[in-house]
Amino acid sequence: MIPVPSQVRIWLAVGRTDMRREMQGLALQVQETLGRDPHAGDIYVFRGRSGNLIKIIWHDGLGMSLYAKRLEKGRFLWPSPADGTVSISPAQLAYMLDGIDWRNPRHTFRPQRAG
Repeated sequence: MIPVPSQVRIWLAVGRTDMRREMQGLALQVQETLGRDPHAGDIYVFRGRSGNLIKIIWHDGLGMSLYAKRLEKGRFLWPSPADGTVSISPAQLAYMLDGIDWRNPRHTFRPQRAG
């Protein structure tokens, strides 16, 4: 799990990203496409065309980090390009990394009564 401080903002780069890009290419995409500073301390998440791979870049004040995760089965749920820039919470990022629908997580068990 990525140690995400609670005050960090997480941005999804909606649409498709060329997953051959490394850290510098993704940082350049943040500047040019999203119009944001990749060194400001925010986390940026990118998804490729196939949907089973995401890459995350984050500048923590000391240096830039690149994280990648590929799902063995299934795809990461992603907003449509029409949604524009999407910000999510650290909890939603944790759901996404676990392959859970981060847009509307559901409890598997809800007690009917107390006690």
